Amino acid sequence: MTGHEIRKRFFDYFKKKGHTLVKSSSLIPSADPTLLFTNAGMVQFKDVFLGREKRDYKRAVSSQKCVRAGGKHNDLEVVGRTARHHTFFEMLGNFSFGDYFKEVAIEYGWEFMTEVVKLPKEKLWITVYKDDDEAFKIWNEKIGIPANKIVRLGEKDNFWSMGDTGPCGPCSEIHIDQGEGIGCGRPECNVECDCDRFMEVWNLVFMQYNRDASGKLTPLPNPSIDTGMGLERLSAVVQKVKSNYDSDLLKPIITYTEGLFEKRYGRDSNMDISFRVIADHSRSMTFLIGDGVMPSNEGRGYVLRRIIRRASRHGRMLGKSEPFLFKTSDVVIDLMKDTYPELLDRREYISKVISTEEERFSSTLDFGMKMLNDMVESLKTKKEKMMPGEEVFKLYDTYGFPLDLTEDIARDSGLTVDSAGFNRAMEVQKERARASWKGSGEEGIKSIYRDIGHKIKGTQFIGYEHLESEGTVLSIIKGNDMVKSASEGEQVEIVLDKTPFYGESGGQVGDTGKIWNDDTHIDVLDTKKPLQSLIIHSAVVKKGSIKVGNTVKISVNQNKRMETVLNHSATHLLHTALRDVLGDHVKQAGSLVASDRLRFDYTHFSAPNIKELHRVEEIVNQKIRENYPVETSIKGLEDAIKGGATALFGEKYGEEVRVVKMGNYSMELCGGTHTRATGDIGLFKIIHEGGIASGIRRIEALTGENAYRYVRDEEERLSEIREILKSPPHEELAKVKKVLDRSKELERELQKLKEKMTKEMSGDIMSEIKSIKGINVLSKNLGNFDIKDLRSFIDSTKVKIKSGVVVAGGVTDGKVSLVAGVTKDLISKLNAGEIIKQTAVIVEGSGGGRADMAQAGGKNPSKLTEALEKVYEIVEKMLL
Repeated sequence: MTGHEIRKRFFDYFKKKGHTLVKSSSLIPSADPTLLFTNAGMVQFKDVFLGREKRDYKRAVSSQKCVRAGGKHNDLEVVGRTARHHTFFEMLGNFSFGDYFKEVAIEYGWEFMTEVVKLPKEKLWITVYKDDDEAFKIWNEKIGIPANKIVRLGEKDNFWSMGDTGPCGPCSEIHIDQGEGIGCGRPECNVECDCDRFMEVWNLVFMQYNRDASGKLTPLPNPSIDTGMGLERLSAVVQKVKSNYDSDLLKPIITYTEGLFEKRYGRDSNMDISFRVIADHSRSMTFLIGDGVMPSNEGRGYVLRRIIRRASRHGRMLGKSEPFLFKTSDVVIDLMKDTYPELLDRREYISKVISTEEERFSSTLDFGMKMLNDMVESLKTKKEKMMPGEEVFKLYDTYGFPLDLTEDIARDSGLTVDSAGFNRAMEVQKERARASWKGSGEEGIKSIYRDIGHKIKGTQFIGYEHLESEGTVLSIIKGNDMVKSASEGEQVEIVLDKTPFYGESGGQVGDTGKIWNDDTHIDVLDTKKPLQSLIIHSAVVKKGSIKVGNTVKISVNQNKRMETVLNHSATHLLHTALRDVLGDHVKQAGSLVASDRLRFDYTHFSAPNIKELHRVEEIVNQKIRENYPVETSIKGLEDAIKGGATALFGEKYGEEVRVVKMGNYSMELCGGTHTRATGDIGLFKIIHEGGIASGIRRIEALTGENAYRYVRDEEERLSEIREILKSPPHEELAKVKKVLDRSKELERELQKLKEKMTKEMSGDIMSEIKSIKGINVLSKNLGNFDIKDLRSFIDSTKVKIKSGVVVAGGVTDGKVSLVAGVTKDLISKLNAGEIIKQTAVIVEGSGGGRADMAQAGGKNPSKLTEALEKVYEIVEKMLL
């Protein structure tokens, strides 16, 4: 039975038991600031378990993509060294939201294990929470497991919590005895041993309590079920192989890597670690990039970068220094494409991200190795035996050197590593990361919003059809408290039963406008949408007062909304045009749709040239002129995707989605507001394009009247340039070129004059030289000479005087330049760098350089003469 067949049988079994098959959510958790990555099947159901969200089913089954390589659950450094740890894995799970509970969950678990995948009953062991007599009784009396094969364990092993507070409960695990040939081999080995003999296969969590801040447990009114089982681990058990890496889900990657490196897996334990690391990490990097994560120096991107670099380093350990992971990623896509077809669409993009990062790491690693070798040589010269922990951590954090690699090189060089110092630096970095990490939900969702969401039905959004309406005040928030009223001058947040105001989401800014009645006037400054069903009006009471229950009139700022609408529709056209011109790998990576401009972030690996940008702009304006109708419809998510609609990276979609279609050119899932036809946009103009991160670029553009004003302003500037140049239309470039050519010609003539003056000055300075203890010393102010001219003077004067010290200064654009030179025969006695440092202090500057030539800058031209006079005293003191 293959891993894919096991997954399908799991789905089929639970669908027959009335469960709804739910697609895996993204590895980027939606609006959850507590998580770096999705690390369990229950993550996408978290709000359902907490009662914040209701779905139209009470039973669910899924196979969830998971990554455990950062935060609380981090298996990164262990991967490759064991048979069962992974950074990426699939978690099979069945869930009950207040429907069936403990007995049914146990029955399903046992039946699937023994009847569907046919694991031998005699090899299965059960663990339960030490106080969970109910679960013990069900396993023993209902299922028939002998009491001596049901082991009671403590809270560490068999009690699960979502967090420090919130839903929690005992859990029961199904273990399989893999036999005496696997594991530690000790005669007393049992289920509690950490070796692989008694391996946990499935964890059934019985969420029946709520834990408060004091630790008190209160029974939940609707106990729920959350189960989790690693597909890779189950596949290895069913296929009767000793390691997850020998299952058909991972072995093909190892087999491909064997051919790539011309080395055999299973013949050398150290090489085997590298094979396993490459296989596992190839999967995690492929799926992370596929879900929109890009390598970077913080947050999720930093973890991805470490995964790619760790795998790349293990490739080097197997003898391959050139990029190869983009090839193993291709194998992953071929293995997983039937279950995750979106990987096929992103194949080219994933490959390019990986190969680019590999190339970057190759140069970084070479530089890091040079730093490490320099450190070793320096320590040996100083006759020190320990590498400083902070320096070792710098190699680890900046250049991708794992501690064990540095320790190996240190050991070979007769050195040790300051592990304590390394660990201290690691903790500092972790604290810094924790402080900067904001998570998916930025600052998270205020608890007051969740409280209101529980108490009211929600806000009906009517802004697609209307910009004015009447509504009833459901709630008023001041700070973090609900209040019954607000008076003139107070800043509050208002919740209405219905509103035409669009709450900020999907990149589109929130509406502004006013709320009023006969006695009250309120300015709405912003509108937010913290929850799917809740729209918050951020407002200030300008006149009168407002109370919960008041009926009010509501009016959106129509001009601002219409300008925003033009930009949003243009963003959709821009997205498609970029894909047409640059390639299908282009994906939206973020956006801002405001009234005054649009900003569109997209994935691409090099700066598009001016012709490509012009072509994108031409296409968008062409589609505007073709005046496509903008049509919206509500469809099922799967139907919409199958119909060709574009879904965006990292967005969380419900079962039903809104599809925005512009003729036959653009079709995207979008909840934003749009024009009635593309012609309403009028004009589209790109005003800036640039890179903002590795593989991410940004376009800023204008539409409608703002675009027209921008073009008009550009024309006015061009007209002013014509007047200055005295140029007729269309001859500006030729005139500018002529002026620039003349300017360069004059600069060349000026430089020749300066060089001539320098030679003449250096030839006429013998009378200005002073003898300090038998050494020629000259210090001279050359006036309006820049640093280049000063260096030229120093060089020619050193030749002229044959032996001595020359210092020259000048002032250009209000800044001081200083250069010092010492002839080669004197550098054992005098140092130009030291001379220039002491001289520069007087002009409020600094500098340095070699023993024979150094330079400096300063802020105080009035002190230049004093500084140059001081040179003679400085030289005299150095000769003492």
